[in-house]
Amino acid sequence: MRDLTGSREPPLIAAGPCVQTLPPAARFVLRGAADVREAAARALAVPFSAIACRAASAGDRATLWLGPDEWLIVGPVTGPGLDALLAPALAALPHSLVEVSHRQVALAVRGAQAAKLIASGCPLDLDAHAFPVGMCTRTVLGKCEVVLWRTQAQEFRLEVWRSFAAYVAAFLAEAARGMN
Repeated sequence: MRDLTGSREPPLIAAGPCVQTLPPAARFVLRGAADVREAAARALAVPFSAIACRAASAGDRATLWLGPDEWLIVGPVTGPGLDALLAPALAALPHSLVEVSHRQVALAVRGAQAAKLIASGCPLDLDAHAFPVGMCTRTVLGKCEVVLWRTQAQEFRLEVWRSFAAYVAAFLAEAARGMN
């Protein structure tokens, strides 16, 4: 059986110097009540934000608030697997934990024009006051659903379904050409 754990190489994407494919990552969608988040936070040694649409990170792991009881957990593909850490901690709690590593790739959009570049196809106000560092949400970019996370003042992480990554990269490359 093929390995679909997210360790396979990301698709080749050419969108210019401000858009890069990030290394493969392990990704899980966790759904559950507060006790589930608390147990997961202890197991992963990473906090879960209590504020809507915010990400929290510790080291190379992150949790992104996607809904009132839904979180995207991102971590490395090396070392102890996120599922191996989470399974014993969540065993006695009602929850849903689904691996989506194979489904998504991550793109970094960096530079002074990063917000403007994303805004060319995203309806959100990406001004730093409206969408500060640490904010994350599901949204659309062009015709694709993405998870958008502002990781630094001039850097965003886009979680994109693997099958749409080339489209998103081409969309951003075209938008960048229009800005020059």
